[in-house]
Amino acid sequence: MSKKSKIIASILEVCIIGIAVYFLRTYIGGDINNVNQSIQQSEVYSNQDIDDAMNIVKRKFKSDFKGCALTDLWYDEDINITSSDEWARQYNSHEAIVLLSNFKVDSSGGDGSLNPNSKYTDWQWILVRDKENSKWTLKTWGY
Repeated sequence: MSKKSKIIASILEVCIIGIAVYFLRTYIGGDINNVNQSIQQSEVYSNQDIDDAMNIVKRKFKSDFKGCALTDLWYDEDINITSSDEWARQYNSHEAIVLLSNFKVDSSGGDGSLNPNSKYTDWQWILVRDKENSKWTLKTWGY
């Protein structure tokens, strides 16, 4: 292989790697690998109920929060007692659960709606279900 061919091959290799990194950063979802989950003892929901709701939130975060890393996800009984009935009424459901989270946003700003290089705290996730022991449905999220 001539020197010119080696240089062209090296440049081509760098370009391919650069394109691959760009597409990976653009199309891979949110990072949920290092999330610290906390389930407070509840008199309202079983640990399985809460864990099921958390899994739905993590799937949503993974699919829709590109450029973000979920750091904490937790259930707080006091928050639920004060607001879950109102959320259930709003969505015409039997019951609602409120989960809270913290997450970091990288320099991309996620999908453009989040502040780049920032941290969001106490971000709420509202899930409802039509009857006890049925599956949760994620309805809304934010502050």
